[in-house]
Amino acid sequence: MAIIKPYKGKYPKIHPTAFIAENTVIIGDVEIGEDCSIWYNVVIRGDVNYIRIGDRTNIQDGTIIHVDHKKYPTIIGKEVTVGHNVMLHACTIEDRCLIGMSATVMDGVVVGRESIIGAGSLVTPGKHIQPRSLWTGSPAKFKRELTEEEIKWLEKSYQNYIRYKNSYIDEL
Repeated sequence: MAIIKPYKGKYPKIHPTAFIAENTVIIGDVEIGEDCSIWYNVVIRGDVNYIRIGDRTNIQDGTIIHVDHKKYPTIIGKEVTVGHNVMLHACTIEDRCLIGMSATVMDGVVVGRESIIGAGSLVTPGKHIQPRSLWTGSPAKFKRELTEEEIKWLEKSYQNYIRYKNSYIDEL
């Protein structure tokens, strides 16, 4: 069973249609929206600031989400795909983005709508990623604007994870 605990009087709020894997840890001021999926070995720690995860977003296995106590919460928009082993710390990810496997997104970063952060990339503190762009590398740098085909693929990505989570709910 998932570990879901309050911290300093703040209880996680999880929409009833969300899938939460049994070894997930969710603590404190966290809100998880409709049709989200939070997969195995994920830690979401809203202890010293808040975390918001928008509808139809998927947070894949091994991801860690935390906040900054002074300035930055972590806000993840709607229809976002967060790949395996991602680190999101005190940042904002706007709607319908993809954060590639093992990427790190640091304090104060804003990833604009319909953008892709490549696998293994390090987005350094304070960067503002323009919408519909691809950033890769360590440190991450702008590579190019996304094509219309890639933007359509972002929609398929989150839709696939809604199907996966529904399948898991049916099976388990």
